[in-house]
Amino acid sequence: MDTIEGKVAVVTGAASGIGRALARRCAAGGASVVLADVEEAALEAVAAELAGSGAEVLAVPTDVSDGAAVDALRDTALDRFGAVHLLCNNAGVSIGGPMWEHTTEDWEWVLGVNLWGVVHGVRAFTPTLLAQGEGHIVNTASMAGLVTPPFMGIYNVTKHAVVALSETLHGELALAGSGVGVSVLCPGWVTTRIHEADRNRPGAADRAPADQAATAGFRDLVAGLIAGGIDPDHVADLVLDAVRTDRFYVLTHPEWRSMVTDRAERIVTGQDPSGLSLPMEPVAPS
Repeated sequence: MDTIEGKVAVVTGAASGIGRALARRCAAGGASVVLADVEEAALEAVAAELAGSGAEVLAVPTDVSDGAAVDALRDTALDRFGAVHLLCNNAGVSIGGPMWEHTTEDWEWVLGVNLWGVVHGVRAFTPTLLAQGEGHIVNTASMAGLVTPPFMGIYNVTKHAVVALSETLHGELALAGSGVGVSVLCPGWVTTRIHEADRNRPGAADRAPADQAATAGFRDLVAGLIAGGIDPDHVADLVLDAVRTDRFYVLTHPEWRSMVTDRAERIVTGQDPSGLSLPMEPVAPS
């Protein structure tokens, strides 16, 4: 898809961070934009901002962990605009700590948004793109989908799954001879609010004080790391370039690629995976 001008883009997690930046870039590029997020007030604020710039915008409050809600998002977009050309499955949350300390509810929450959100998006929208004979799907994973940093177990699992899903989808669409492209976004530290994702967690106010303290500790650690990360607008530029040039892997930090090489080398040489982590200090892109 060499241009997004005159196209229709659907962006989940659009109320903040990378999603908001993607929505802005799509609108600036002449696309109509359907914004989806569970955080309704922030979603409406982004919609108002883009509409004020002259863009065609539709805000649809959506919990991407709910398949029926994603189906409704698709139907609402099609009812309003008649087509969807670019789907950005971007919504994501995080939680940290040793895996054996996480509850079933922790797993269900992160898997629900990070993995099932992408699954629902692919399931709901791909047939529409295939019927049109054109389109592009961008799935937001992470560098944590290519390496396995400690204390990010649930997050790692979801992001590795998103990479695998995206690679498989790319292959299947190619074999089908479709005109639908796929990209997987694997960012490093980016100045978003993902470390505060528990603000939107169902039942967050009812969690035990000990659970809240553990979450706060992880949040403070990650906050320090992402404070020195790259700007979401830069990430959005990389994504839109990948869409226009039909590039699959979108890595935001070229200097981190050696970590992927190291992991592959450890696998093929039979080494253990210790040391496979993300930089524990902000590293700006070269």
